[in-house]
Amino acid sequence: MSAQRRDPVDAIIEQWAVERPDLDTTAMEVFGRIHRLSRAIGDRMEKAYASLGISRGEFDVLATLRRSGAPYALSPRQLSATLMLTTGGMTGRLDKLERAGLLRRSPDPHDRRGLRVTLTEQGLALVDEAVGAGLAVQTEALSAALAGEQAGLLAGLLRELLLATEK
Repeated sequence: MSAQRRDPVDAIIEQWAVERPDLDTTAMEVFGRIHRLSRAIGDRMEKAYASLGISRGEFDVLATLRRSGAPYALSPRQLSATLMLTTGGMTGRLDKLERAGLLRRSPDPHDRRGLRVTLTEQGLALVDEAVGAGLAVQTEALSAALAGEQAGLLAGLLRELLLATEK
């Protein structure tokens, strides 16, 4: 380890090695770094979205609509399920985004009790700009540390880990 650069997780692992040398802390090293990476990149992406006038949560709503394909419309229930939000939490986000002119709610033509949430042209333009800004943050961080082949290998390994934890 002396030839490698050190990160904050190394200090934690070393402390555990002193206090509990019987522990295999490999999993702690992996998940500690994943957690710290997620938080650090999430904060950077939040700043990129804030420069466009939206929060990360609001981006998630707009991006979910965008990814759904034309006509970029889903029911509030579909949005809540995809984003794992309560209906109350979703309503607050939708209210703010509708006031900003980024989406509109209208009656569902197939369900007279339901609503459809649809991106406006302004919302579509903003989410396309925001996804580019967020991806630029991620790409910059990844390319600063890993070559393309390494990034692909890491993506594959993380996929396997994620799939194993979602069983």
